[in-house]
Amino acid sequence: MESRADGRDTRWAEHRLQRRTELVESTLRAIRRQGATVSLDEIAAEAGTSKPVIYRHFGDRPGLYRAVVEKTAQFILDDLHALVDRERPDDLSALVRDLANGYLQLVQRDPEIYRFVMTPPQGDGDLGDDPVTGLTMRIGEQIADLLRAGGYDAARADTWGHALVGCVRAATDQWIRSGMPRAAEAVATDLADLLGPAFRTRDLISTISEEQR
Repeated sequence: MESRADGRDTRWAEHRLQRRTELVESTLRAIRRQGATVSLDEIAAEAGTSKPVIYRHFGDRPGLYRAVVEKTAQFILDDLHALVDRERPDDLSALVRDLANGYLQLVQRDPEIYRFVMTPPQGDGDLGDDPVTGLTMRIGEQIADLLRAGGYDAARADTWGHALVGCVRAATDQWIRSGMPRAAEAVATDLADLLGPAFRTRDLISTISEEQR
């Protein structure tokens, strides 16, 4: 039977988790309203609280930044899971287009949050591991899983999965820096046109090699 002390500890932990979630949601609203350079004062005002309360829950600005990245990461992964056509894991050209289009549209919907996530705070605490790199790695692992499901060699799928994500991220960074002058679908098609032929060439070489054995 749970003791009263254990029950209080459980309720307190649940309260702290709920409060952290609320503060992260307030931070996202503040970023959308004030932009990626939002201050802690503006975040506290949006949350209807004070900076000391934010520090108590997250330790420092990097702690809050990490929490926002984690929330954004889950949002991106969930959306990509739904957007990428999992019925065609062997069609890499289509996979590139679906991945790029989904990622670009996410950025287009929330450009200030993307800028916030991609700009770690400087000179205030220690971030340790780079949360953005962790996010990119998680997306790369998801794509690698798709490729393995399509019958590709595990090691090659791992390399290609992470390479695809790196390429899409680099193109997205340039696209947002230039003010998103073109539609997300057009940029996604460009990426598919660039990378698709390379994958088809690889498949052709593999077929020829098999026939020559």
